[in-house]
Amino acid sequence: MKQNTWAARSDGSRYLTLPLSKIQGPKFPTRTSTHQIQFYNTRQSDDRDFSALPYDVLTKIAASFNLQNLRAASLVCKSWSEALKPLREAMLLLHWGKRFKHGRGGVRPNLDKALDSFLKGAARGSALAMVDAGLIYWELGQKDKAVALYHKAAELGDPAGQCNLAISFLQAEPPNLKEAVTWLYQASIAGHVRSQYQLALCLHQGRGVNCNIKDAARWYLKAAEGGYVRAMYNVSLCYSSGEGLVRSHQLARKWMKRAADRGHTKAQFEHGLALFSEGDMMKAVVYLELATRAGERAAAHVKNVILQQLSATSRDRVMLLADNWQALPSSR
Repeated sequence: MKQNTWAARSDGSRYLTLPLSKIQGPKFPTRTSTHQIQFYNTRQSDDRDFSALPYDVLTKIAASFNLQNLRAASLVCKSWSEALKPLREAMLLLHWGKRFKHGRGGVRPNLDKALDSFLKGAARGSALAMVDAGLIYWELGQKDKAVALYHKAAELGDPAGQCNLAISFLQAEPPNLKEAVTWLYQASIAGHVRSQYQLALCLHQGRGVNCNIKDAARWYLKAAEGGYVRAMYNVSLCYSSGEGLVRSHQLARKWMKRAADRGHTKAQFEHGLALFSEGDMMKAVVYLELATRAGERAAAHVKNVILQQLSATSRDRVMLLADNWQALPSSR
């Protein structure tokens, strides 16, 4: 399983992410977000004139909506349906863009056509299309164009755009750490798990914000609970060392196994070592074999030592288990 996410940063540290707490005050300047909208029960608000909402305000509010939410919003009134028509069209363009990018649905991969579809969707106001177009520009090395699209999506309240913009700031020369942390916080409180992971890293390493291990550990835990694999691994380390979280061998093992079962290479290696120390040779070899195949060299030596102690039948059995292994779903 590929563990690196877009624009990830690694400084060789064993920890790669961090957790959540009640962060207040000037640490994280907030920005006005239009990402969330609350639909009221019309039976309780018959006097509300939904059609009076200006088109430009409505389209900004709905910029990060997916097709399902756009369809629901379009049913509120005729005025909303007309205002949201460009965004509904953008969803179709977004769909075709993804088909061209990934070669799905009988379509051959074509990055130029994918970018064209995403840009047309972005021109219709979709923050989702802006982010996808930005990703292609980034892959093509046109980072200025990518950042411009990320910034536009971020201003519209899209968490993915906010996250990618923040990572762009972290990778800039020189990095703009304060701005990066501000955007990461915005996306994190909206529930974006990769942002929570990156925010945890900044807190853990003291980048753009004062170092705070406890806050880092809480954000690690929040991201881990949201399915982010690298956060699961870091949560395990926090529980194991007692850094930021109360030391707990049981919880450390629980999160290490969760990360291992979702394809985290180092977690597979360390979980395999733990099983080996407990005498569970068969399971230990499976995890060590998986780690070895993913490039964890240290796992190969331990695996070979254990294999020498197993019968030929047992060796064939564990290799079959490793061949048929599939990672559990995750948020990457």
